[in-house]
Amino acid sequence: MIYELGTVGMVCPFPLIEAQKKMEELSAGDELKIDFDCTQATESIPNWAAEQNYPINHFEQLDDASWTITVQKV
Repeated sequence: MIYELGTVGMVCPFPLIEAQKKMEELSAGDELKIDFDCTQATESIPNWAAEQNYPINHFEQLDDASWTITVQKV
């Protein structure tokens, strides 16, 4: 199942904090799609996913200042 977390408009580090909280609620195999516009999160979210051994299934820059990333819980 894919869950969506919209954090556009949140300043860093809140996109990462909200993603960590939401991921705790998910089951193994679930995916979390995070939309954000905080440039620091382009590094902090992938780094956190790597530390947790969560695969990144999609990472895309949508425009000059917004991105989407999909992280899978294992």
